Amino acid sequence: MKALTLQRLIWICGSLLAALFVVVVIALKVGAVPISIADLAVNLGRWIVGRGTQLPSEYQIIVFGIRLPRIILAMLVGGALSVSGTSFQALLRNPLADPYVLGVSSGGAVGAILGLILAPQQPLIAPLMAFVGAIATIAAVYFLGRRKGQLDSTTLLLAGIISASFLSAVISFLVTTLAGRDLRGIVFWLMGDLSTPLQPSLHWVLFGGLILGVGAIYTTAADLNVITTGEREAIHLGVDVTRVKLVVYVSASLLTGLAVSVSGAIGYVGLLVPHAMRMLFGSDYRVLIPSSLIGGAIAVVAADTLARTVMKPTELPVGAVTAILGAPFFIYLLRRRLQ
Repeated sequence: MKALTLQRLIWICGSLLAALFVVVVIALKVGAVPISIADLAVNLGRWIVGRGTQLPSEYQIIVFGIRLPRIILAMLVGGALSVSGTSFQALLRNPLADPYVLGVSSGGAVGAILGLILAPQQPLIAPLMAFVGAIATIAAVYFLGRRKGQLDSTTLLLAGIISASFLSAVISFLVTTLAGRDLRGIVFWLMGDLSTPLQPSLHWVLFGGLILGVGAIYTTAADLNVITTGEREAIHLGVDVTRVKLVVYVSASLLTGLAVSVSGAIGYVGLLVPHAMRMLFGSDYRVLIPSSLIGGAIAVVAADTLARTVMKPTELPVGAVTAILGAPFFIYLLRRRLQ
């Protein structure tokens, strides 16, 4: 493990932010109505200096009314899911851990749907219920995955898959109670959808929850480096394992619940991105957590751009794109562990 310096951390984050900027520009440019780079640069400059009222109305609708809010949502959701996956993999000491694979996303989806059914006029109920569903699911998977007082990777993985299957059945039952007009939208949302515009209050809730959850997890980064060697070893080295578990499980469930409540179940982001960041920058969680945050934003913005352009003007669910890329990678990691 390379020694961490502030200069190295800034260089890594700066490089990823530059890559994110490029991906965002491409996402703003391409679509059913393509926009040239020159026009994009000029009009964004006008908007930044406060001359946005001079822009053509159709340009304002396409860029600032549709594409930019969707890109911002994709960045928040991608960052939340990636950090959740990173922290689950560290605490459960399982490289296959991911909010989607462990069933946490399904638990969050059940909670969000219950919130929509019980209080459709209260936009903040769905994120709250999604958080409750996510944290209840990870608690159940954690206890089901223990054998003789110790976490067993194979049992944990099976517990997550079984929980996800059970929760999918619950989702199917709940969906049948919806009206026909809402049914198509909720089914598309369950596959991972970023096309539905959010209320401004939800944007702030999502952003605030992301800052709170990622910040809390980052305070445990040094302890996570030790816990990956084993809980007993960490306790002997003075790590308060119980506190770290509480902080990480609650924070990761908060991040997953918030992401699922606004985008549905986008799978494998929390699996692919942390592994990619490990290959690029190493396994020090003091670097891995912020790099996964930015890397997740890059991944989901890129996947969503592909989802809305590959068959334009028809859109694919972004969850379908991430599943196409993530499922083979999951199989590869599974086979490598069994060898």
